[in-house]
Amino acid sequence: MTDLPTQPSPEPKPATPGNDARRRRLIVAASLGAVVGIGLAGAVYGIAAFQRNAGDPACAPAVDMARRIAPLARGEVAGVVVAERPLRLPDLIMRDAAGQERRLSEWRGRTVLLNLWATWCVPCRKEMPALDALEAKLGGPAFQVVAINIDTRDLDKPKNWLKDAGIDRLTYYADPSAKVFQELKVVGRATGMPTTLLVDPAGCEIATLAGPAEWASDDAVKLVTAALAK
Repeated sequence: MTDLPTQPSPEPKPATPGNDARRRRLIVAASLGAVVGIGLAGAVYGIAAFQRNAGDPACAPAVDMARRIAPLARGEVAGVVVAERPLRLPDLIMRDAAGQERRLSEWRGRTVLLNLWATWCVPCRKEMPALDALEAKLGGPAFQVVAINIDTRDLDKPKNWLKDAGIDRLTYYADPSAKVFQELKVVGRATGMPTTLLVDPAGCEIATLAGPAEWASDDAVKLVTAALAK
C-alpha cells in the first residue's frame, strides 16, 4: 500500500535582519494559533461528516451482508475487512472520460467495487488488470467496478497508461483534485493507496480493503458473487 503523497512545501523566505525577539514571539504565537485553529476545524468537520454517514438504518442490510460474506475473506482477499456497523459512504464526485461530473449515487441499485488508483502507485498499477478481468467476469446490471484515478498532474497519463496496459473493460473515471480520497479518509476508509470498497446498492459499506488484491482470483470472485446474492 502506498501512502498518498503531499505537495512539497515552498522554500522558506530568508530571514530579514533586524527582527527583534518580540517580533519573533508574535510570529510564533500567531503560527501556533493558526495551526490549532485549522486542526480544530478539521476535527469538527471530520466528526460531523462521520456522524452524518454513520448509523444510517438503511445500511443495516449491508452489515448483514458483511457478516454473511466474512468467511469468504480469505486467500487472495484475506485482507478484506467487513463492515461491523452501518456506514453510508459520501456521495463521491468524479469525472468521466468526457469530463462530465458523475456521483457515486448514480450507482444506486447496483453493487459497486469502488477502487482508488494512481499511476504513481505501483501496487495500484499491478492490480488494474485483475480489476479489469473482474469487470469482464461479473460486470452488468447488478455489479460494476468503478475505478477512480486520482493523478493530480498530466491528466492524459492515466488514460494513456490504461490503453497501453490493455485495460479496456473498465470505464474511465478520475478526480484530479483527489478529494475522493480525502472524503473517504474523513470517514476512516482511506489510509493509503490503493483503497478498495465493496458498496451495496444503497450506497453503504459492505467491506473495505487497504492495499492491493488479486481481484480476478477465485477467492475474489466468490466474495463478490456472494455479495450480489439477494
